[in-house]
This record gives sequence, structure tokens and C-alpha cells, in this order.
Amino acid sequence: MSAPASSAPSLPRAGSFGAWWLASRPRTLPAALAPIAAGTGVAAVEGRARLGLAALCFATALLLQLAANLANDVFDFERGTDSGARLGPPRAAQLGLLSPRALRLGLASVLAAATLSGVGLVAAGGWPILLAGALALLAAWGYTGGPWPLAYHGLGDVAVFAFFGVVGVAGSHFVQAGEPSLLALAASVPIGALATAILALNNLRDREGDARAGKRTLAVRSSERAARIWPIALLALAFAALPALASAPQAGVAALFPLVLAPEALAIAGSLRAGASGEALNPLLARTARLTALFGVALGAALWAAA
Repeated sequence: MSAPASSAPSLPRAGSFGAWWLASRPRTLPAALAPIAAGTGVAAVEGRARLGLAALCFATALLLQLAANLANDVFDFERGTDSGARLGPPRAAQLGLLSPRALRLGLASVLAAATLSGVGLVAAGGWPILLAGALALLAAWGYTGGPWPLAYHGLGDVAVFAFFGVVGVAGSHFVQAGEPSLLALAASVPIGALATAILALNNLRDREGDARAGKRTLAVRSSERAARIWPIALLALAFAALPALASAPQAGVAALFPLVLAPEALAIAGSLRAGASGEALNPLLARTARLTALFGVALGAALWAAA
């Protein structure tokens, strides 16, 4: 993650492309690749991978992630969650770089683009993909927006696991294969766990500020110790799931390839155990987002190579 606003060397001009780039939170976007890569890898070992549809899945996932980031920027600002005491990366609305109206228009445009991108997926996958897509659009907006925002009621972790894990992996596989797969569902567990670990680190960092703003995340509802253990447990789950995945005949030992990334997960967990907090969690967030993307690509590529 980028440095907090107070230590940022420079900021873009209000209304500029740089302001929109900041609002997009580009360091979070590669994580959208992980579920699509994993789902495509499962489709490949089944002999059903379709790269055109995989690319369309990734485009849609990227747009949904971008929409969620814009929604977080504007809705957290309007609810008073983002303030000058913010420990995370700078937000466009908070700094006056983009008006809430501009961000709302941008959000609507990105959601419209995601809808158009999803039309091809619905054509390929039918009503299950239509339902999943509609829920994903609603979640991207309703994560911090709407009358009952998920993130403000402790359901952010559930939403991230569901949409980055089950929907992202199993959904991208379903679009290509045309039918559900237990292997795809199993592959969704480590991807969902890593994506949720990103959120858990974010919520651990913002725990005190969120509590003051009335944002009742899982970290706020838990003790500080539990909030610190939670991302470590999620990292452990992601790697512990690999042997079970490898036990499936179609996957085999190829599913163990992401274990090469275990040292990075251990290093992140070690920093958490050592008490990293506040702004010191920003680099760990960036590393966990990168780990998530690399894990998904490693799993997908290994399964593809084994096909």
C-alpha cells in the first residue's frame, strides 16, 4: 500500500487522471486476477478451458474491484469514516481531489461497464452466472454503500471470501466448463482465504478509527489479539488447503506448486506476531495483496501445465 497522506511526497491535482488513479487503489487490483487464474486452471485440467471467456471473467472481476474501491472512497468519506487521522493510503474524497458527485458518477460508469462485460458471461453460463453477477454488482456497491453496508455490520469478511473465493473461482470455472465442479469449489478456499486476509489486515490497521466512526468490522467486534490472529489463521488456511486440493486425481501434485510462496506468508505472519500495527501494516497489506495474486497465478499455471 502507498504511504499515508501525511507522509506522501506529493499528491495529484484535483480532478486529474492522477486523482482517479489514486481513487482506483491500483495496488489492490491485481488480486482480482487470483480467482480467475485458479478457476481457469481447474477448467484446464478438465480439458474445458476457454481463454476468451477467462479474459472476459478477468475484465469483469477487475471492473467490480475498481467499483468497490470507488464506492469505499466516496461512501466512507460521506459516513465520516475517513478523516485526517486515517492510517491507510490517501483517499481522493478525503483529500478533496475528487468530489463525492464525481466519484458517484465514476462508480456508476464502472458498474455499467461491468454489467456490459458480464453480458457475454451470462450468454455462456446462463442464469447461474446472471444471479452471481447481480449479487456481485450489489456487493460492490453495498459493501460500504446503501442503507445497510456490509462492511459496517461485520460482514465484510464473509462477502470477500464469498466473492473472491466461491463466486470468483467456481464462477469463472462454470462459465468455461458449463457445469459445477467440486475441484473448483475446493480451489476457492485458499483464494478466498488470502483475499480475506487482505481485508483482515486492513481492518486490524483501522480498528480504532473504525470503532470511533461506528464501522463495526469484525476486527472492531473482536479483541485486538483476535483481530491479529485472524489474518494469520487465514494465511495458514490458504496453504493448509493445498494438500487436500492435491489429493484430487485431476489436480495431483501440481496443486502443491503455490507452496513455493509459503516463506512470504510466514514472513507476513511473523511481522504480525511481532506486533506490527498502525502504519507499519501498510507494507504488509501490499505484500499480502501481491501474495494473493501470485498464489492464484501459480495455482492456475501449475494446473494448466498438468492438463
